[in-house]
Amino acid sequence: MKAKFWIVQIAALSGLASFMSAAQAIDTLARIKETQTITIAHREASFPFSYLSESKKPIGYSVDICQKIVDALKKELKSPQLTVNYLLVTASTRIPSIAEGKADLECGSTTNNAERRKQVAFTIPHFFATARMLVRADSGITNWTDLKDKKVVTTKGTTSVKLLNDRDKVRSLGLKLVEGNDHNNSFAMVESFQADAFTMDDVLLYGFRANSKEPAKFAIVGDSLSTEPYAIMLRKDDPAFKSFVDREISRMMGDGEINKFYTKWFQQPVPPKGANLNMPMGFLLRDTIRFPSDKVAD
Repeated sequence: MKAKFWIVQIAALSGLASFMSAAQAIDTLARIKETQTITIAHREASFPFSYLSESKKPIGYSVDICQKIVDALKKELKSPQLTVNYLLVTASTRIPSIAEGKADLECGSTTNNAERRKQVAFTIPHFFATARMLVRADSGITNWTDLKDKKVVTTKGTTSVKLLNDRDKVRSLGLKLVEGNDHNNSFAMVESFQADAFTMDDVLLYGFRANSKEPAKFAIVGDSLSTEPYAIMLRKDDPAFKSFVDREISRMMGDGEINKFYTKWFQQPVPPKGANLNMPMGFLLRDTIRFPSDKVAD
């Protein structure tokens, strides 16, 4: 009986140790203070949110926001020498990088939705993309009803395909849908008159227009077909760290810093080519800046 008792006790203590270890593993603030390091996941070419400069340094709208969070951590933890490590991630590795503890923050262009929240947590959104369309400025197309019997391109494997099919069924537009192999291919079809419109997240369309040879020849038009709230990812089940990051983002919104970052990256020339997206701030982001919240519609 004694042997059995000790086995049960050892198992119980082992379970308690595992629980305590797990609890400690997600105390991000304590770990950052102890190690004096924070790891930020970033993208290679998510323009203008998170991409590499010519010197291979992470830059962009989301990166600027994360750097402000790091500055706040230095003050909060009294760690002025805090080291920032950067981890390059892709669309497929960004969520595991956070869920598995390889990075503390993911600073890119990641949509907060219910499916992803099963694996990770999200801060207050810092951008809202919407599905719209890029057309030639002289096409006469201003909204979806103008597309009746016209050829519309979107990129293969994106959610825009379903959005267009749904809109076509509702409006009986008789769209001639074609799919580009990638975003560059889709834009080239409009550029070369092979398609009348290119449907995709508006921020990507603004980027293509800004980087084209003659930006004035293109326009981004149409009511929004969907909304994609972009937010910084962090690990689940660490309310203290999430609360800290949310407070700092709220502060940036209240102090007008987010507005300055937005102007810098979306309404002024940015590296490496000096492209200017000339993208006005949408009403959803304006409202979020006035009333910060991490609650989003799924």
